[in-house]
Amino acid sequence: MKKKKQHYVDNKKLLAEMTVFKAAVDESKANGTERPRVPPYIGESIMKIAEHLSYRPNFINYTYKEDMICDGIENCLLYIDNFDPSKSKNPFAYFTQIIYYAFIRRIQKEKKQMYVKYKSLENTDLVDEIMQTSDGNPMKNSYLDFIQSNMGEFLEDFEQSQRNKKKKRGRKPKNETVNEE
Repeated sequence: MKKKKQHYVDNKKLLAEMTVFKAAVDESKANGTERPRVPPYIGESIMKIAEHLSYRPNFINYTYKEDMICDGIENCLLYIDNFDPSKSKNPFAYFTQIIYYAFIRRIQKEKKQMYVKYKSLENTDLVDEIMQTSDGNPMKNSYLDFIQSNMGEFLEDFEQSQRNKKKKRGRKPKNETVNEE
């Protein structure tokens, strides 16, 4: 007989904790008292969800993975009050969704930063200066060769994705008609 796989977050317990926490937050708002702190189990659950989501293949190899996790946790704490136990019985999915989109935003932000770095390198003669020794001969540096060879491709891809976003924003729906008066 197969053993049932133990999940790292118990959704039923998390829902119970969220229900109690939500009631305490609502009560504090009504009474004008200080907002209660997030209970330890909810905090631990959010951290576990963020950490485990970062192990997915589409997030695993980023050097700024800790920043992604921190962004996810921060966003969960910002939007924790929006979870309504009367509408949803799945806080695990709610927090996973928030963290997922926080990861996507961090990746986009980092790509934009990399674009700015590469573009500024492209616009200066710094790469050419670094690639030469003091006597004017080309230097063999595999790291700089890698950056220079991949920089152009990255810049083109990023600029193309930005143009595609602008095109999508500029399009009007096909069924839209203009009212003539």
